[in-house]
Amino acid sequence: MYTSIKGIYENGVLTFSEPAPDIEKSEGLVTFLNEEKKTKPLQKRVPGGLLRLAHLEGKTMSIPDDFNDPLDDLKDYM
Repeated sequence: MYTSIKGIYENGVLTFSEPAPDIEKSEGLVTFLNEEKKTKPLQKRVPGGLLRLAHLEGKTMSIPDDFNDPLDDLKDYM
């Protein structure tokens, strides 16, 4: 199985932007993308990140009555 992880290579150091899989030993392949723009590392995820949805508290949302009905585009596959 292949797993891709985004990272930044700078001054001889490769820094992953996300955690690497828990693998004891494995071969790896590094591909360098020639991008004109400078990239910055992604911000680390913090627990409770869904709290940013707190501004929706008390607001009403509606789901259409036919939400779970099969799609006509997919009826050939069902």
